[in-house]
Amino acid sequence: MSKLYLVPTPIGNLEDMTFRAIRILKEVDLILAEDTRTSGKLLKHFEIVTPMQSHHMHNEHKTIDAIINKLQKGETIALISDAGTPAISDPGFLLSRACINHDIPVECLPGATAFVPALVNSGLPNDKFVFEGFLPVKKGRQTRLKLLAEETRTMIFYESPHKLVKTLSHFQEYFGEDRRVSVSRELTKMYEETIRGTVEEVVRHYENKPPKGEIVIIVEGKK
Repeated sequence: MSKLYLVPTPIGNLEDMTFRAIRILKEVDLILAEDTRTSGKLLKHFEIVTPMQSHHMHNEHKTIDAIINKLQKGETIALISDAGTPAISDPGFLLSRACINHDIPVECLPGATAFVPALVNSGLPNDKFVFEGFLPVKKGRQTRLKLLAEETRTMIFYESPHKLVKTLSHFQEYFGEDRRVSVSRELTKMYEETIRGTVEEVVRHYENKPPKGEIVIIVEGKK
């Protein structure tokens, strides 16, 4: 029976791959991967030989019709991203929506997502939170920051290492230098690190020690 599976993959530590995820990836007819080279290493590690096809933000608009056609013919397909859960700041939403619109079953497996451990170990309130992902690079960034300055829930952001200090400086400007933040990088990997403090303190830390790796920023909401 045709079905689209959204399958999370480890964000760093391969031991976080679930037994169910491995089984599904072995059983489906096709795996859609954000980067076939990156995913190829993962599949080889778990001895998964299922055919793989590229599906990323630059080609997803063009490939969806062909994928839907395969599913309508009875194939089962799994979508994976380079790391974490598909559709969380990665491709997945457009294909999921297309499947739902064509009455094709969609099933998402639970699994790794970078922002959850970063939020839980931040020491900031996590009973209510808002996921912002990556801020706009230029257009709309100032408007978004002004709006978020009034947000009372804990906020979650993704950022690249070379833009971290700039983004934290914007938080300092729009949210105030005493707003508390927690920056987690390289989660689940050998050099995992979390730096907590006021925005001012954390900016100063990373100005003296430029960061490397994948980064999640947790920001305290307005009191």
